[in-house]
Amino acid sequence: MKPLSVIILAAGSGTRMKSECPKVLHPICGRPMIGYALDLAASAGAKHPIVILGEAADQIAPHLPKDVKVVIQSKPLGTANAVLLAKRAAGSLSGDVLVLYADTPLLRRTTVQRLIESHNRANATCTLLTTHLADPAGYGRILREATGEVVGIAEEADATTSQRAIREINVGPICVKAQLLFEALATVHPSQAKKELYLTQAVNRLAKQPGTKFQVVRLEMAAEGLGVNSQQDLAKATAVVRQRILEGHLTNGVTIVDPQMTYIDHGVYIGHDTVIHPGTVIESGVSVGRRCAIGPFARLRRGVVLGDEVRVGNFVELVRTKVSTRVRINHVTYLGDTTVEEDVNIGAGTITANYDGTNKLPTTIGRGAFIGCDTVLVAPVKVGSGAVTGAGSVVPKGHDVAPRSVVVGVPAHLLERAKPAAKKQPVRKNPSRQKPVTRRPMNTARRIVKRAVRKAPKARRATHTARRRR
Repeated sequence: MKPLSVIILAAGSGTRMKSECPKVLHPICGRPMIGYALDLAASAGAKHPIVILGEAADQIAPHLPKDVKVVIQSKPLGTANAVLLAKRAAGSLSGDVLVLYADTPLLRRTTVQRLIESHNRANATCTLLTTHLADPAGYGRILREATGEVVGIAEEADATTSQRAIREINVGPICVKAQLLFEALATVHPSQAKKELYLTQAVNRLAKQPGTKFQVVRLEMAAEGLGVNSQQDLAKATAVVRQRILEGHLTNGVTIVDPQMTYIDHGVYIGHDTVIHPGTVIESGVSVGRRCAIGPFARLRRGVVLGDEVRVGNFVELVRTKVSTRVRINHVTYLGDTTVEEDVNIGAGTITANYDGTNKLPTTIGRGAFIGCDTVLVAPVKVGSGAVTGAGSVVPKGHDVAPRSVVVGVPAHLLERAKPAAKKQPVRKNPSRQKPVTRRPMNTARRIVKRAVRKAPKARRATHTARRRR
């Protein structure tokens, strides 16, 4: 297999973004835009990709992995000049060169693999990635002969009216034989429009050389070729990446009630049979166990790890917090830098006051603890296993709550030690031990009255009968 060197072009100024943040550092679903290009380089097998940076190098370089070789393009002289700088920095590049762009974050790994495989299979001099757009404004156009053979690329700034009508565009990434590329780059002259050296000029020179062979790989979906040059483009790219992330979780057995109202960043793990309700935001690096329920309107920030069967309800925010199995955090709660053990119930309105103005401090809640509504835990503090805090309690820092104790008040003070729940004894029925039922004797006066009432009608009936006989 031929050696493959990867060059990532990231020196663009990004003036159309109208932002102080370098274009390639703008986040897309929780990671800098350039991170997606680095993923593509890794999928191509590049161990030490070369990244070309411009005037914002001091801001971008700290975000790059250590195995990346950074080359500075001090003057914006174009993409051809950037590739030449990469060659000089590397000393020598043999085999093939894969050129990627840091502002094209939607390319899939499978697409780059197809590009490389097609290039190797055809033993091509240069392989281009193209697509067709209804509105190709801003992109270089693919020039072909009547036979369909590629003869060059026309940058929009230098294209003629007829060339601008072409809808097949150059997406950007190319795979090309290194030696022939650098020979062509040495003969490139600045363009008339921008006075820059374009990589496409070297491609055009290669296309005119006899014996060269060009190959084209078309994108399966045109959206993959979107170049991010404005905030509008960034919003479109973010929407596409977010949809891909959600589809991945759905495929893995996660229930997402309303995908349009759910925001999950890159690099999140969610176990199967977990339900994500609308309005939920889950940031990069979060891990959620199986059979959990998240939301609605919950926010899980970086450093959160949830065990299995955890309930995180509405308006709950967690950050740098580890939650064990069968924990309930149902309403309006903030936990930061907290460790929550198994079978804990966190009441509505609970807050960990984890910031003292300088440092973030830890809180630990033991197994089976019951945290009452509106409890404030001032870190650093520990709540023991089986302990209970009364509603509205404020537990000061350093005043740990002992296991199985009950604390209440502001500041929280010991009320009692929680007693283990008594086991109910089954009731045994034994006829021999049952007490005989005794009836209370009726009052004598009541008996006399009762008899009198009963005999009165008989006496009246007797008198009436005697009168009739007379």
